Amino acid sequence: MKDRYIFPAILNYADDGISVSFPDLPGCLTCAHDTETALSRAREALGLYLYDSEQCDEPIPAPSDILKLKLDTGDIPALVEVFMPSIRDRINNRVVKKTLTIPSWLNREAEAANVNFSLILQEGLKQYLGKTANQ
Repeated sequence: MKDRYIFPAILNYADDGISVSFPDLPGCLTCAHDTETALSRAREALGLYLYDSEQCDEPIPAPSDILKLKLDTGDIPALVEVFMPSIRDRINNRVVKKTLTIPSWLNREAEAANVNFSLILQEGLKQYLGKTANQ
């Protein structure tokens, strides 16, 4: 897995906004109403697409030469760069809501002691699984 990828994107300007596609990555698309947002969303789409490819052990193609892209009217080429460690970290450490059941008496005592249920569950699971703080 690489830390940094740079892929060419095509920004297509139309009356209803800007669509962004990546010629080398079928299905990696986004859109926006202004260039700044389009490029930001392009980075996000690229990072998520590549992360998913990594997780599914799918090959990531070599990026095309931006000078050899075939452009239509309204198309502007751009290079989009993503730094994968921060994307991987953000996805792997996102918060997931869990519902659990405990006895009423234990809930009363824990609330009276101002217990942070999420923290206790996280620490208990890490200990049970033999994991360190940020694994």
